Amino acid sequence: MKANSKSKADPKDEASAPNTKKKMLGLIGGVALVIVLGVAGGWYWTSMGSAGGKEHKSEKAEPPEYIALDPFTVNLQPENGDQYLQVQFTLQVANAETAELIKANMAKARSRVLLLLSGKHASEINTVEGKRVLAKEIVDALKQPFMQGGEPQKVSDVLFTAFIIQ
Repeated sequence: MKANSKSKADPKDEASAPNTKKKMLGLIGGVALVIVLGVAGGWYWTSMGSAGGKEHKSEKAEPPEYIALDPFTVNLQPENGDQYLQVQFTLQVANAETAELIKANMAKARSRVLLLLSGKHASEINTVEGKRVLAKEIVDALKQPFMQGGEPQKVSDVLFTAFIIQ
């Protein structure tokens, strides 16, 4: 009897065979869909970079330039007796052209920074947030054109390298 039962197919196995085939087809279809979407996405991004993305392509990012400035020492606005600030920083600018423009006008740039620094109280700039605000103010001061009607300088960051309040 066992031989006969093995020769006949089990009805459960026959019923599950179409389900297994459906699952396999679904899996193959899903893998094919992922591959097609990956290829289409790759084609889209490469075509945007070359033909369709003219703005993206034309704004070729130049590496930034850095200008280390000599240290500044200024008297701060009095709060608790006389205090002074000794600070040194590096400017991050957009390109070599901006770096050369700032170097050529270094006297004006230093004067702007000295005036800004000497108007500060120690309590304004002794916290991390105060230093961030000061960095933004320095950037804003140095972005102003050196000549009337000129283009703003492309200064993007101030990187403090020394900062002492006494």
